Amino acid sequence: MTETVSTIGKRSPSRFLSRVRRSLLRLVGQSGEIPVGSVNWGALRRTQPLSRNFGYDRGKPIDRYYIEAFLSDWSADVAGRVLEVKDATYTREFGASRVSRSDVVDIDPTNPKATIIADLNQASELPADSYDCIILTQTLQFVYALGDAIRYLYRSLKPGGVLLVTVPCITPVRRIHQGWYWSFTEQCLQRLLSEQFAPSDVLVRTYGNLLSATAFLYGLSATELGKSELNSCDPDYQVIIAARAVRPVR
Repeated sequence: MTETVSTIGKRSPSRFLSRVRRSLLRLVGQSGEIPVGSVNWGALRRTQPLSRNFGYDRGKPIDRYYIEAFLSDWSADVAGRVLEVKDATYTREFGASRVSRSDVVDIDPTNPKATIIADLNQASELPADSYDCIILTQTLQFVYALGDAIRYLYRSLKPGGVLLVTVPCITPVRRIHQGWYWSFTEQCLQRLLSEQFAPSDVLVRTYGNLLSATAFLYGLSATELGKSELNSCDPDYQVIIAARAVRPVR
């Protein structure tokens, strides 16, 4: 019988994943190998995801869990004059009273939250030497001229200002977005930022592992995995890559 999404939801993918893990541990044995044909896919043997909205309809998306963990680690940087894309959600959450002025940039002139209308491919509208912090989460995949975008962002930072950026690696792609051009790797983001910032001023981190990457592709939410499962890091399965880049004080 074909299983529906509602049926799978009632079975709880998190409990199913726990059963799969227990079964795999029993199969592994001393050799560390799982016999071919012994994996029970159960509710996950399907070609359609449980959610096509990154898991938002099931809880907090897994990529957002990692993004917010990164921003939490560097929340002290969110201070002074801060720029964010599309809205100021993370500026408020992680900067709070440390923020003296909040700006929002968007390409969409109908966005009422935008204080600056600009295309990051050619963002000459961004003021130079102005920002103590720029928060750029899950944006660069929509920007074709990556090198130009980084140059304009660097130019907009004050000396000593910080760019906090996250990009996708292993991810579903929403085709409703016109112009999803890129997925990234740790080496790609490091090299891209180091073409403008000094390499010693760029810190890159990866987030994710095989389980969280698989769950993210299926559309499961972060609430359906345990903290230890989410926080385990395997650089061969990068869900999110994040970087902190600082414009030097001259």
